[in-house]
Formats: sequence, C-alpha cells, structure tokens
Amino acid sequence: MTPSEFAALVGGRLIVSCQAWDGHPLRDTAALTRMALAAVEGGAAAIRCGGVGGTPDIVSIRAAVDVPVIGLTKDGTEGVYITPTATAARAVVEAGADVVAIDATDRPRPDGLSFADSVRAVHDLGRLVMADVATLAEGVAAAEAGADIVATTLAGYTPARPKTDGPDLSLVRDLREALPATLLIAEGRYHSPAHAAAALEAGATSVVVGTAITDPAWITASFAAALPRP
Repeated sequence: MTPSEFAALVGGRLIVSCQAWDGHPLRDTAALTRMALAAVEGGAAAIRCGGVGGTPDIVSIRAAVDVPVIGLTKDGTEGVYITPTATAARAVVEAGADVVAIDATDRPRPDGLSFADSVRAVHDLGRLVMADVATLAEGVAAAEAGADIVATTLAGYTPARPKTDGPDLSLVRDLREALPATLLIAEGRYHSPAHAAAALEAGATSVVVGTAITDPAWITASFAAALPRP
C-alpha cells in the first residue's frame, strides 16, 4: 500500500483504535477482534490495534477485517513504549499490519537507534510508518526522517507539551501549516463526534477515536457522572 492509496481509503473518515491494557475487562484478543468488526460495520475506514506474540491482536484483526490495519506494540507505560525498537516494528509488519505506528518523540529509544532506523526497517518490508508525535517540532522531524504519516497521538502525554482539556486541535493546525502535503492523523482525547469533525476542520486527513467508542467502562462512567446522585 502506498501513502496515496492509504489516504484515499481514510481521507475524511474515521479510524477506530481497538486496544485494551492488561487487567482491563476487554483484554482478550477475540473480544477486541469482535470490537474491530463492529467498528468496521459502523463505518470505520481503518483499525488501529496492538499486540504480537502472546497477545496476537494484530494477526486476528488483520484476518477479520477488510480495511487497513495500523499496528503497534506497547512495552510498559513510560518513556518510548509505542513500538519502541526496530525489532518491534518488524514484528508488527510480520503480524500483518499495513501501517506501523511508532513513537517519534525526541526521547531516547531503548535499542539506542533512531526513529529513522525504525522507519527504514519498516520501509524495507514494504509497509508504511505512522509517526506518533507530541509536538510540532517532532512532527516536522518525523516527516523529514521518512514517516509516511504524522499523528498527534502523544500530544499532552510527554513533558514536551501540556495536556489540553480535550483534543489538541492547535497542534493539528500547526502541523498542517508546517506540513501541507503530509498525511496528518488527529489522535488523542477525541471524545465526541464534534471533536472528530473539528479535527478535519483543523486540517487532519483523518481522525482516530478509541476510548469513546471501544471502552465501555469509560463510556459508562461518563454517563454515570452526568446523573445526579441521591
């Protein structure tokens, strides 16, 4: 798949993230696969998911859906943990992902290699790279390093940029201005249809929504918090 082909499939449309961490009631490959199928039935243009090896979510979801799969691994919760190494990136490709999401922040990587090294590892296997960034400078650097797609996934989740109340639309606008021809994905705290529409208005090619669609615990808590307590 080429970047232009990916853009044609997802442009102006919704990408749904189907993930669950250890200990979550939905931390089950079969459950997440059914969630992905439901998302596609509802109109998702692509699925973002994680898990290789002992948690084969990518393999299972790739076999079940007929839309592009954006795959990743997660190693811990601190520092660079989204597909943190070139070896992890290759594993995501081998699991069947069309696009590999990789942390593209300027923090040290556990294998001592650069983001560009992971990009080359993925491109050598004929797949696309989505750079998960937190700042404008990181997005520009990721594009210069060869990323096919830049995503605002980590905005507010590193010390480099304050966490906004809701999605960081200003980062989307700034990245679009700096990278007018780059595939730009808005991700991070998009919790309503209005948020998703605002991302496209700000210049995003597409928008990823996860928690607000695929986490029943979060959805239930949102409704419960809106009701008066006795």
